[in-house]
Amino acid sequence: MKLEKLLESSANMPSAPGVYIMKNAQDKIIYIGKSKNLKKRVKTYFSKSPKNIFIMSQTNSISYLLANTEVDALLLEASLIKKHRPKYNVRLKDDKAYPYIKISTQHKFPKATLVRRVLNDRNLYFGPYTSRFVVNETIGFLNKNFYIRDCKDSGFKNRKKPCLTYQMGYCKAPCVNKISKEEYDTDLKKALDFLKGKNKRLIGKIKKQMSELAKKEQFETASKIRDNLFAIQKILDSQPIITKNSKSDTDVIGYFSSEQGIMISTIHIRKGRKVGNRNFFLSHLDSNIETQDEPRTWLVSFLNQYYAENIIPDEILIPINLSLDLTKLLASAFKQRSNKKSQIRFPTDSEGSKLIQMALLHAHDKFKEYVSKSDKKLNALKDIQNKFKLKTLPKRIECYDISTFTGEETVASQVVFSDGVPDKQFYRRYKIKDSKLSDYDAVKEVLSRRFKHTEYETPDLILIDGGKGHLNCGIKVLKELKLKIPIASIAKSKTKSNFLQKDIQISEERFFLPRRKNPVKFKTNQESFKILTSLRDEAHRFAITYHRKLRESTTLESRLDIIGISDRIKVLVLKHFDSIEDLKKASVEEISQIKGIGKETASKISSGLQLPS
Repeated sequence: MKLEKLLESSANMPSAPGVYIMKNAQDKIIYIGKSKNLKKRVKTYFSKSPKNIFIMSQTNSISYLLANTEVDALLLEASLIKKHRPKYNVRLKDDKAYPYIKISTQHKFPKATLVRRVLNDRNLYFGPYTSRFVVNETIGFLNKNFYIRDCKDSGFKNRKKPCLTYQMGYCKAPCVNKISKEEYDTDLKKALDFLKGKNKRLIGKIKKQMSELAKKEQFETASKIRDNLFAIQKILDSQPIITKNSKSDTDVIGYFSSEQGIMISTIHIRKGRKVGNRNFFLSHLDSNIETQDEPRTWLVSFLNQYYAENIIPDEILIPINLSLDLTKLLASAFKQRSNKKSQIRFPTDSEGSKLIQMALLHAHDKFKEYVSKSDKKLNALKDIQNKFKLKTLPKRIECYDISTFTGEETVASQVVFSDGVPDKQFYRRYKIKDSKLSDYDAVKEVLSRRFKHTEYETPDLILIDGGKGHLNCGIKVLKELKLKIPIASIAKSKTKSNFLQKDIQISEERFFLPRRKNPVKFKTNQESFKILTSLRDEAHRFAITYHRKLRESTTLESRLDIIGISDRIKVLVLKHFDSIEDLKKASVEEISQIKGIGKETASKISSGLQLPS
């Protein structure tokens, strides 16, 4: 009956480009695909292959969104996958979010900052780099040697006199018009030349300048320039030369595949120098139907998603030969995203083949490293499953913590571990509506609010920071919502005054389970124990951080009330300053620069903050 309904809906689809969306019985999106002919593509899912039989057994409805072209469909597919993260699509989850350097060219006087994501906002981005340390070193070098400002935009806008950085000789104070935009742009161009890898020309200019200063016996200035040269060389030494005489930016893609999954490595080469690499693991164990297809299927999906939010280089080297149609499709999509032409090719030349081999070997090494860690986590999850008598492996565990500060504000945190590691995209914060509620009632409220969100993935285990009382509250909520989800609580045990050596090996943590009188305990050196306590600690940290943020905001708001500031002015101040400490550091001039606040009011605020509470 269901299959007939799906067949009927697919028959009514247009023979046009677009995106098709598959949902399950709970109305959750489980798969998103694109096609230049929707009707023809969806019809293929009714063939009797194991993959199609499986996906159709999970599908309850199929809808679609039209696109003008196949390229538009590819772009739409990437944005929808990123937004909804369907279970059966390739979902990118790399080993870490690598840093980039952003040059805010949309500002009159641009600055350099560290960011973790590339946006299509017309600013310039460089990277990704190997570490945060390297990026901070590079930004510090740009600020000191090319006089790029390092102040916040708000501080730049409100400043009346040069800051300490100007007095130290590392900035030319564009904030107070000590330097013209033209002069600043000249320094900025040198900084951009460095970031773009035009180092030979830059080093040549610096050496020439240093020589001229030495001839004029300006040795102190010459020594500063010499230090600049050493700083440049230090940064360049951290970026090994991979290809010689290269004037382009290249990404090299490699992968290693086995029955356990696929590890994809991307090596980033900028003007011949390796600046970083990223690694992604696509698991077959997650029932990811795309990874079970031939490599070109998941590779196209990977490239489409990866370059939706990363720098698209001049050239992308890939480890397999895609069809001409697929290569053209990706190139057209990338051009639409970046407004520049990018070449995607399977290299047959000697140098390109060597780069691919390097990426393949790197993927293999990372695969072995990942599987070793993954096996350790898997055994730990099996141990938790066994100790807690769970029917399924606890691949997704949600932990909740309640945080209260002197009865003024109560908040809760929800953290999620997937496969034994933090999955921060699913972290959530809750502000408890009634601060006078007990911890037990707060647990009831937060769980009730959480499980109203049926679009969230159902956890394999719920862990609550607390004792039996907290556990019983959680059990009651799940029963009322008619949810059959395993639940446990974690609490510190009472300190023993006299204990044996064997007690040291037993954890101080007790884990309470439904319908069990005595708590479950783990040895402290077990990976399963470390996962569970890390969950609790992370939930506690996340709640405390939220609590501190709310408390600082409340403290500032109440102090402004004491001073006698109107609600309109209070809103303006709260939007501009994060805490009372930040506001205390601000001068009257800086406060008065906020649009809508005059000098008299700014003076009232400043003097009022200095008085005892």
